[in-house]
Amino acid sequence: MSELFEEVANYFSLLCEPTRLKILYAVCNGERSVGDIVNEVESTQANVSRQINMLYRAKILARRKEGTQVYYRVDDEKTVDLCKAVCGRVAAQIGMPSPVVQLPVVARKRRVAA
Repeated sequence: MSELFEEVANYFSLLCEPTRLKILYAVCNGERSVGDIVNEVESTQANVSRQINMLYRAKILARRKEGTQVYYRVDDEKTVDLCKAVCGRVAAQIGMPSPVVQLPVVARKRRVAA
């Protein structure tokens, strides 16, 4: 059980950084380029890239390269569901409208024909 709780704590620590939550929100509706994510998150390219890399290594985001552009998308819909639930609960506690209504349904991964 200790190993399980350690891994769960690592998972939640990944989601405790506001920039990472903003990145998830940015790609929630489908693939976005790094430049688009940087603009939406309103942070530096270096910081966004670092945070994206952490989400990618944790298999929460997937990426696709097209020429010099890199596109990211949600690869773990359960994480997005969890974020929606927590955001809705916290918004209700502080008297804000729930951002859950504004969060789009995660786009399904595109299948590439072999």
